[in-house]
Order: sequence, then structure tokens, then C-alpha cells
Amino acid sequence: MNKFVSRIYNGIIKENPTFVLMLGMCPTLATTTSAINGVSMGLSTTVVLILSNMVISAMRKIIPDKVRIPAFIVIVASFVTMVQLLIKGFLPSLDSALGLYIPLIVVNCIILGRAESCASKCGVLESAGDGIGMGLGFTVALTCIGLVREILGAGSAFGFQFVPETFHISIFVLAPGAFFVLGCLQAVLNKTRISKPAAGCGSSMACGGNCAECAGAVRAANHGKLDEIKAEAEAKAAAEKAARAKAAAEAKAAKAAAEAKKSE
Repeated sequence: MNKFVSRIYNGIIKENPTFVLMLGMCPTLATTTSAINGVSMGLSTTVVLILSNMVISAMRKIIPDKVRIPAFIVIVASFVTMVQLLIKGFLPSLDSALGLYIPLIVVNCIILGRAESCASKCGVLESAGDGIGMGLGFTVALTCIGLVREILGAGSAFGFQFVPETFHISIFVLAPGAFFVLGCLQAVLNKTRISKPAAGCGSSMACGGNCAECAGAVRAANHGKLDEIKAEAEAKAAAEKAARAKAAAEAKAAKAAAEAKKSE
């Protein structure tokens, strides 16, 4: 059960597929014109993630290694088709809003990536937890982006209008607004991650020495520090080598002088 909970926590916080791993950018940028669209896309992906992870995990020992990727795609495509037909039947307006991005869940790198890295190697329960965590993390990210874009661009939240049309910034519901909002949210989260080192850790790195938190801009921020540590280590090694060489030369000279004196 600990692994199950840990997988959920990692998917939502530590390994968030959008804000940390930067995966699934196409649906993230294209479907987040509103918070409702973001939630719908995220939950659709979550359902496919959970079901495909569980089936792939259950069949991992009988799927030949040479055809595992085609097998994964067939399993994922089956669940995506089911989800798409359900949305078409019960939520036609949502189907029109999301359009092509529902069937494109089949080739979403988040789903194929989790199938390869987790479901094909772990048990059914742990794989289900991984699917729930990654799916909820994706849903939270899409909802946040969609909510910000909807408030700034349309003056509403989940369809409830509360800002007069005069104050709408329409660019936020267009493609450039998606990039701008994603970049701003990513910058805020990276600043938070860099500003909060791991508790009780004396490391001077941006992540505080916590390897689980080393990702994205945090990892980039550590490059300079790692280069400094490497340069210091190389300088120290060179100084030690020079000191050993000097000591060896002095010992050799002393030995030569002793032999010369002895020969006299």
C-alpha cells in the first residue's frame, strides 16, 4: 500500500507530467482554453492511464519483448476508443470542444512512457497507483492552466462569468496565451522548488541535495555548482600531484647527495 500511495504522490507532486517532466505539451496547450476543457481532457487521460496500466501490468509476462510497443499501443487504443464513444454518446458538446485530441491520447507520451517505465515492470496495484498519480497530476496541471487562461481571457471560471467584457484579454484564449501561461506557471513553480532546499540537508545545490527534486530548471541551476565542485576537485588533485612530484624530486636529490657523500 505504501508503494501505491507513493506512486500517487509522485505523479501529482514530484513527477508531475506537465510541470516537472514537461510531457504531453500538445493537449496541454491546445485544450486548455477553459478550465472545464482542461478537467475533461485530464480525466479522460486519467481513465485511459489507469486501465491501460493495469492491463499491461497483468499481461507483462506474456507479451513478447519484441512486440511490446505495438501491444501497448493496441491496448491503449482500445481504451481510448471506449472513452471517445462514451463522450460522443453522453457529452457531445465536450466531444466537439476537444475534437481530435481525444483519439490522440493513443500516442500521448505520458501513457506510453508510463507503460514502458512502470506498468511493464511493476505489479497491477502499483501500476494502478502510478496511473492515478500521473493522471491526477496531468489533470491538475491542465485545470490550473485552463483556469488562468479562462479568467484572464474570458473573465469567467468554469463557465461562470464575473469579469466585464471590457477587461477581457482575449490573447489568453488564443495559442500565444497558452505558451505565456504555461511559462509563467512553470517559472513560479521552479522558483518555489529552487527556493526551498530539502529539509535538514546541508547541500548548497539548488535542490538542497534531494535527487528526487532535481528536475527541470532546478537541474539546470545545479550545473554551475557541479562545474565549480568539479573544478575544485581537479585543482585539488593537481596540487596533490604537484606536491607528490616535488616530494619525490626532493627525496631523489637527497638520495643522490647521500650517495655522492658516501663515495667520497
